[in-house]
Amino acid sequence: MAVQPVQNLPPEVPSKLVNCKRPDTLMPRPHQILLALSVLLFPFSGMAADPADEIALQWSEFPVLPDEPGVAGPFAGVCGTGMDVLIVAGGANFPQPVWETSKQWHDRIHVLVSSDGNQIWKDGGALPRPLAYGAAVSTADGVICMGGNDSESTYRDVFRLRWNRTSEQIEMEPFPELPAPCAHGAAALIGDVVYLAGGQTAQNLNSAANHFWSLDLSRFGQDDFDWKVLTPVPGPERSLNLTVHQHNGFDDCIYVMSGRRQNGDDTEFLRDVWEYNPISRSWRQRSDVPRSVMAGTALGCGQSHIYVLGGADGSLFTKADELKDDHPGFPKEALAYHTITDTWTSAGEMPANHVTTIAVKWKNSILVPSGEVRPRVRSPKVWQVTPQAVRSEFGTVNYVVLISYLGLMVGVGVWFMKRTNTTDDFFRGGKQIPWWAAGCSIFATMLSSLTYTGLPSKAYAQDLVYLVGNLCIPFVSAITVVFALPFFRQIDATSAYEYLELRFSRTLRLFGSACFSVFHIFRMALVMSLTALALSVATPLSPAQSVVLMGMLSIIYCAMGGIEAVIWTDTIQTVVLLGGAVVALVLLINGVDGGFAAFWSISQESNKLKMVNPDWSITSTHAALWVIVVGGIAQNTASYTADQAVVQRYMTTSDQKRAARAIWTNGLLCIPASLIFFGIGTALFAFYRSHPERLDPTITTDQIFPLFIAREMPVGLAGLIVAGVFAAAQSTVSTSMNSTATAIVVDFLQPLNFCSTDEGYLKVARWLTVVFGVAGTCIGIVFVDPEIKSLFDSFVKVIGVFMGVLGGLFILGGVTTRANALGAGLGALIGVSVMLWLWQNSNISPYIYTACGITSCCVAGYVCSLILPGKPRDLTGLTLHTMVTASDTDTAQQDA
Repeated sequence: MAVQPVQNLPPEVPSKLVNCKRPDTLMPRPHQILLALSVLLFPFSGMAADPADEIALQWSEFPVLPDEPGVAGPFAGVCGTGMDVLIVAGGANFPQPVWETSKQWHDRIHVLVSSDGNQIWKDGGALPRPLAYGAAVSTADGVICMGGNDSESTYRDVFRLRWNRTSEQIEMEPFPELPAPCAHGAAALIGDVVYLAGGQTAQNLNSAANHFWSLDLSRFGQDDFDWKVLTPVPGPERSLNLTVHQHNGFDDCIYVMSGRRQNGDDTEFLRDVWEYNPISRSWRQRSDVPRSVMAGTALGCGQSHIYVLGGADGSLFTKADELKDDHPGFPKEALAYHTITDTWTSAGEMPANHVTTIAVKWKNSILVPSGEVRPRVRSPKVWQVTPQAVRSEFGTVNYVVLISYLGLMVGVGVWFMKRTNTTDDFFRGGKQIPWWAAGCSIFATMLSSLTYTGLPSKAYAQDLVYLVGNLCIPFVSAITVVFALPFFRQIDATSAYEYLELRFSRTLRLFGSACFSVFHIFRMALVMSLTALALSVATPLSPAQSVVLMGMLSIIYCAMGGIEAVIWTDTIQTVVLLGGAVVALVLLINGVDGGFAAFWSISQESNKLKMVNPDWSITSTHAALWVIVVGGIAQNTASYTADQAVVQRYMTTSDQKRAARAIWTNGLLCIPASLIFFGIGTALFAFYRSHPERLDPTITTDQIFPLFIAREMPVGLAGLIVAGVFAAAQSTVSTSMNSTATAIVVDFLQPLNFCSTDEGYLKVARWLTVVFGVAGTCIGIVFVDPEIKSLFDSFVKVIGVFMGVLGGLFILGGVTTRANALGAGLGALIGVSVMLWLWQNSNISPYIYTACGITSCCVAGYVCSLILPGKPRDLTGLTLHTMVTASDTDTAQQDA
């Protein structure tokens, strides 16, 4: 039933605009690839306009309200499955001549419906009584109308208006009454919960109050379906306030702004802003509105902006009777508030300022229906307001840098194709990869583009709490070197899941390999889609085009050169992404007004350097320290021990000693890298707090770094940073392609003697790389979703659901001799059930998902093994208790 904020609104061309500025044979040759890339990319080079010429808001006239004078204070909202039915009910006005008549209240209901692309007003009948100045919220099931008044009384009535498309009539349904009479209040919706703030209980302003009530619509029809009285709005009592829903980087919140009250003999016009968090049930004060916007209209836009599209500042309040028709109306300037940086800025001029009405979302825009344009004067006009994304020219130099990098990646694949002659070459690089290159490859694989864009956006929107999780990686590296690495080197594993067969059964090996393969296909899709969504701000490429580009290039060089090509491209990509990140961090800090000193001051004052949250809650979006530590260790332990993509890399070195160096290289690289990427996020906050006018209200929070790249980076450097984002994405995607092909060939096909020769398996591996790459790319196009609040949260949730159980199987097998195949299998099934239940029914922190998967699998597997003992197995070298103490075979050979 929830109405979401306006997100990523595409340009529209309204009728009247008021512009407010602001396998070998399969692979093509390298020159053919570069030509194709040029054709794909360069046609877009002239599409983006100079940002100075872009329109921040487009205003267009919608069909006017059938009542010629218009009304003030109507109930207004949208409903229907497509949220495409506008209802405007009741209201009040002054008949002509307005200065010689008394205010009249109305009961008419007008309904605007879409038909064959046109909007048509229909008669919706009448309200039970003439009524105006109530609050309303929009839901798919109807418009919830609350309170209101007439010339004599203020009411507690609450009802729902719904348009029946079949009978073309309004259906009215009573709801629980308000705790007290209320008019001139305002309401907003979060999920299924309505929040009503402020208003007055009688006809005079002296009755203004700081009410704050809620109604949970999901309880409709239940005995407890009733209004709750919540902690009152802080500050003075108020009427004619604005109430808006928006996300603040942590949670969905309610914002109560402005209004007016009677202060003795004077009318006080308020400018204060208060934020209510339904999770913590607490209020905090935010930055004041630049001027009073009482009786105005506002609506959330994107993921962290609020547009104020009207409001009275009170400057001519006492001169209305004197000026009469010479009154200039209310200020014609829209305002924009950013909830993360807590800043206000101008959103440009408005053709009209309608007060005492309710702004509603209409498809990809906002409607401001009717309202008061100056004292006593109403307007029947309905304005459509469409926020426009500002796009910058990517430029020829940036294209050259980006295409040169992409061409280099293809060249690496061509080079190593000549050296890949066996499956061992394709899967393990002939075990001749230098340890430092293998370490860089692990680093680039684990980093991913979601780290490149997700970590900065997390630090930008929140703080440095999640940095602690990344700082756990060196500790996990030590665990991996001491405990996990010897297992895989002793059995000379090509697939990590060979261990599960030796320790438990072939069934569990196939289960683990299948889970891994499914996970990585979806991981490819998730990485490409979310990266593409972010890149759509920095380049003229659409998200779908970016997905295709990343997928196509990764398929080509990965299928050509196998794991060797993947590792060496990962090594190059490590240099590119870290170099680009350092450059971006320096430019960001220099771009803050006042340089480093101001950056540090803003970060401290805004609590952006916080690294420890002492809370014990497992559900809080302000993740507790214990959640971060436990979650970070669990996630990385699962990845370093149960993820074929990582295990495969430390099996490409010549011996265990060099494999250990590779793991330590990754662990040590993660420390400066984490500091850099979290530092970028903090610097982004400081930069945009200094320059709020440079924010784009239509972007998602995860697009904030690409926005800086697109608009603020010098020519050439922007191409380098975009190449870094591509690098991070391709390192993850190419790894997934090669690793899934490896798992399927080694775990499923080779035991069945699917091919008679090694050359046959090599051809199958290349084709599987292509197949999995195409599958991941196609799913990635489907996955593009601009409403995802956080790439980071989405990614760690997917990791937890899949890798938690796999990690649990490896830990269960390695730490105990009691676990058997039947018990481990039952433990895995129970673990999967637990993870699916958590995904669908809980609101625990995504960061703890992996730990839950490991725990549920290990505990259930161990208990089931005790209850259902299995057949004895030779566990020599397969558990910590039976580990062979002799020196590693390949180390001995190397020393010899």
